Amino acid sequence: MAQGQTAPHATPRTAPAMRHGAARRAVVAGLSVLALGTTALLPARAATAVRPTADPAVVTGWNATAVDVINKDAERPSGEPFVWQGFVSAAVYNAVVGIEGRYAPYKWDERGPAGASSEAAAAAAAHRVLLEYFPGSKARVDAALRTSLGKVRDGRAEDEGVAFGRRAADRVIALRENDGRGADVPYDRRPAPGVWRPTPPDHAPFLNPWAARMRPMLMESPDRFRPGPPPALDSERYTRDFEEVKAYGAKHGSRRDARQTETARFFSDNLTVQFQWSLRDYAERHGLDIVDSARLFAAANTVGADVYVMATDSKLHYALWRPVTAVRLADTDGNPATVPDQDWQPMLDTPPYPEYMSGHNVLDGAVTAVLTGLTGGEIDLRMSSAVTGTTRHYETAAEFNREVTDARVWQGLHFRTSDAVGNRQGSLLGTWALSRYFLPLA
Repeated sequence: MAQGQTAPHATPRTAPAMRHGAARRAVVAGLSVLALGTTALLPARAATAVRPTADPAVVTGWNATAVDVINKDAERPSGEPFVWQGFVSAAVYNAVVGIEGRYAPYKWDERGPAGASSEAAAAAAAHRVLLEYFPGSKARVDAALRTSLGKVRDGRAEDEGVAFGRRAADRVIALRENDGRGADVPYDRRPAPGVWRPTPPDHAPFLNPWAARMRPMLMESPDRFRPGPPPALDSERYTRDFEEVKAYGAKHGSRRDARQTETARFFSDNLTVQFQWSLRDYAERHGLDIVDSARLFAAANTVGADVYVMATDSKLHYALWRPVTAVRLADTDGNPATVPDQDWQPMLDTPPYPEYMSGHNVLDGAVTAVLTGLTGGEIDLRMSSAVTGTTRHYETAAEFNREVTDARVWQGLHFRTSDAVGNRQGSLLGTWALSRYFLPLA
């Protein structure tokens, strides 16, 4: 069971499979067998090559810098930060494995000079991507680059690493040209029973509908994992979902107990910041080297970018109304078992986009599937919340996903079916991604 409050600096438990080479190789070898027929793998570097040990802190450090740039400087809304994190993490990964080897690069086949510094390459790659998309943060990212390169010995290895890292970044930037970001994608569904419309208190329009048509980083198309339709308004399942969120997700007069309210508050924090902290915490506690650290962030964040696409695709396609609208207009839904309450308010303000699927739960399912695949079973995930000032620990993906599914109902933001379906589809995406990308070199 998840622990309600775990001290942020508690003694770490024994590392799971990612830290133990033999077990990890067995897991990733199984994944590569699944994909050998469809994925072209590059030849590995000679086993006799000797390289100085690179500091993995450059990967976690640049992830923290990216969080500051994306979430503080730019104040990007909703799930969009995962798009930018995906770009940064893919470039860093290509820069590192292009020099160090071990795993297949992301949509690239270039190798760096054998003697180049992978630390310098990682820093240069992250710097270039962030500067490309956030030029207003130049002072911050330039300072971070100086700090990173100050830890690398001056000379040819550093120079070649920087040059290769910039090429890795340029490759990702080129891949993302004309990918549909910011395109004019209208939401033109007319209000009707079950159909989404702007919600109180701000009644803001659909946020970033273009994400439903953006070219994914991993999937072939935005609808690759689109689920079947939500329950009909007159179905027993819809009625159960309706009654549960009405009773437990209300701002006033809710049936939530203190623990349920605490869980709802815990998961009301900025999800991107929470997950990036958790990934850094995992990499540091388990002593991942620079290659496995880069792979962890690349896998989790490119999957996260695709989550934003697939969740928005489903929301735009099905356009299901939110609980706050459903409860207030229940007398129009054709279901005699649902009773309206025109004064009902959710615990948290409803974000401006449709209900189905829950984007939060799609992301949770996808990232925990990646962690499960990379570790061999136990995710050993710690997550902190600035809202509650606490840290929780989860051994398995099932524990974590169960709590988040509950939390989104208790917040009054989603019907349970939207959470459960989102979590399932996200898990499918994460598992699928690891069978095709970031594979060990043959």
